[in-house]
Amino acid sequence: MSRFPLFIDLAGRRAVVIGGGTVGLRRAAALRDFGAVVTVISPALSGPLPDVTCLPRPYRNGDLAGAFLAVAAADDSAVNAAAEAEARTLGILFNRADDQSRCDFFFPALCQGAGLVAGVVGDGGDHRKTAEAARRIRKTLEELS
Repeated sequence: MSRFPLFIDLAGRRAVVIGGGTVGLRRAAALRDFGAVVTVISPALSGPLPDVTCLPRPYRNGDLAGAFLAVAAADDSAVNAAAEAEARTLGILFNRADDQSRCDFFFPALCQGAGLVAGVVGDGGDHRKTAEAARRIRKTLEELS
């Protein structure tokens, strides 16, 4: 089934990312760039992330209190499952990097330019096709500038 493209205003809304690896930091940066107030919770970070609160410790139940959305991108599926259980209990929008079937929302390939934003999301079956579509859209947006 196709996914509905929903664009929402994240300005000032709290987002929590569990996991400080490449995927977690990339998602945290995207949320930050669109105005979310982001907290990353992870015992270790794969790199610096300016303008994001980083808690250098493991995820604990209660960490999602007050969040608008949460992302579980830890390298441990048990940690991701625990974060998912808390998010579901609290009614928080949730994305789980290790299992797309458990997600409420999906991270698109972001394409920006000429005052426009487009997002490309595939069905999960062909990441190359999604990347190529995003590349073409980015080129088109550059040409509009």
